[in-house]
Amino acid sequence: MKRKWLALVISGSLLTGAGSTYVGTKWMEEAHKEPEASQQPQSKSMQMSSEDLTKIAQAYDLIKSQYVQKVNENDLVEGAIQGMVSTLKDPYSVYMDKETASQFNDSLDSSFQGIGTEITKKNGKIMIVSPYKNSPAEKAGLRPGDVISKINGKSTDGLDLYEATTLIRGKKGTAVNLEIIREGSDKRIAVKVKRDDIPLDTVYSDLKYENKKPIGYIDITQFSKNTAEDFNKALSKLEKENMQGLIIDVRGNPGGLLSSVEAILKQFVPEGKPYFQIEERNGHKVQYVSHLKKKKSYPIVVLVDKGSASASEILAAALKEADGYPLIGEKTFGKGTVQEAVSMEDGGTIKLTMFKWLTPDGNWIHHKGIEPTIAVKQPDYFNVHTLNVKKTLSPDMNNDQVKIAQQMLKGLGFVPGREDGYFDLQTENSVKAFQYKKGLKVTGEIDEKTATQLEQAILAAMKKEKNDLQLQVALKYFNKN
Repeated sequence: MKRKWLALVISGSLLTGAGSTYVGTKWMEEAHKEPEASQQPQSKSMQMSSEDLTKIAQAYDLIKSQYVQKVNENDLVEGAIQGMVSTLKDPYSVYMDKETASQFNDSLDSSFQGIGTEITKKNGKIMIVSPYKNSPAEKAGLRPGDVISKINGKSTDGLDLYEATTLIRGKKGTAVNLEIIREGSDKRIAVKVKRDDIPLDTVYSDLKYENKKPIGYIDITQFSKNTAEDFNKALSKLEKENMQGLIIDVRGNPGGLLSSVEAILKQFVPEGKPYFQIEERNGHKVQYVSHLKKKKSYPIVVLVDKGSASASEILAAALKEADGYPLIGEKTFGKGTVQEAVSMEDGGTIKLTMFKWLTPDGNWIHHKGIEPTIAVKQPDYFNVHTLNVKKTLSPDMNNDQVKIAQQMLKGLGFVPGREDGYFDLQTENSVKAFQYKKGLKVTGEIDEKTATQLEQAILAAMKKEKNDLQLQVALKYFNKN
């Protein structure tokens, strides 16, 4: 089997700022110049029978000649293709017509602008896989697992991923209004996100210390064209600084290029066991192994969460099963298929699921995810909902917004007492204490200014290393190894 699948994109979903699906495919096609699957000669078993063709032609002619209104011929053809793809009931297999494909290809040549999150379709719902770190989506409080029910007032029911992506993305400075359904809340949340430039850097590194022991830390936000090269530079620098352990952080990483994660794994997984496997439709499995003679001399841990998808899961599974390195955090997203974008003659594109990928031990994690070796949840306030204060919250009120404010206050150490949504005297006093500390007018009520300060304080607390329990557990791990 040719290594054409290196050109495949295994992103867990679609980037709602630009066409990341095409970034991977376009670059790899230019690098390898290999023919698309659709360009290969078809066998008789794959050719349509004359009866099938006659049936399709009959339906086409009937609608074209007899429908009550005149029908555009091209619309019938486009609809037929859309219909074939939709019958697969696979959110990762999508058809784009010439115009839509052109829009996404054009976006590759411009700056990366959007809200910085990736979406998927699960159980018929448009769902956020993960917002990118420091993106407008993250700052607006969007989280993995959030269901987008409306985009600028338009229901997402019946939309495919590309249609939803087109509605969400836009020029820097403009805003998109989303209606969110979040697990644990019985009310829909309105979120306004201002589009901006999204950082293209995907690798961030640092040298941390645990009991004076230097520990390398590399955060991979997605697997793009330059990720492996940037990872290698960061790793080399940390190794020169004599790190005695390495943390690879793929939390919130929705995936990306298969070739990128493969290049990274070749440095860690020794020969003798595959770092992953590809299973074709006929059940034939192809194992991929490195020629590495021995493991790294230092211990390694991987940080994962429910926003770790696709290529991130390949990395996590390989290091866990092939190398025995621990995963710390939460169960991953669960995306175990591989897509290829195939160009049509008229400029349209079909992105089709063509393979399954399997872990080194042959497990298929699709819709299952990967369980961590050491399960660690972040503090409750890491998952607190967004405050949406349209009316000032005051004593004796009882609603979800008061409950969210109480959770925030508790997370910040202001002890509101209760967390059931009733605005009692102790909640009022904790609001006053917060307002006093922030230099706000001390009223004991939560107006828009106080709500904004609460959200900003929570975001700041989440970014403090000491509050990141998963990272702290990972650092403590090296005390015993």
